[in-house]
Amino acid sequence: MLDLPTRPQRRRPSLTPMIDVVFLLLVFFMLAARFGAPLAQPLHLAGSGGEAWQGPPRLITLRPDQTLLNGQPVTDLPAALAPLMKDPTDTIILRSRDGADVQRLVDTLTALRAAGMTNLAVVE
Repeated sequence: MLDLPTRPQRRRPSLTPMIDVVFLLLVFFMLAARFGAPLAQPLHLAGSGGEAWQGPPRLITLRPDQTLLNGQPVTDLPAALAPLMKDPTDTIILRSRDGADVQRLVDTLTALRAAGMTNLAVVE
């Protein structure tokens, strides 16, 4: 009888390590998505049909190189806004112009909230 060489049996790779990696990635992205939630800034959208405008104008214009309050350049925004406000809940309107980036808007919103001004509206 002839002795034929036997073919080595092919082993199938185990899928268990790959499944473990997929589950670890799933858990990682679920946890990473939860960390961004507290950083959200609540905003009021101007023009939503609220009450009529009351008090002096409080329009902040953000440009890439400067901040304007009612058309005048300012350096300390909360101090410049103080004489125009009766109450910290008075409405302040913000708008970006001439290519100001979103980070500048977020930094301004954060600074105003830190100064106790809570009623902020962003317009286009």
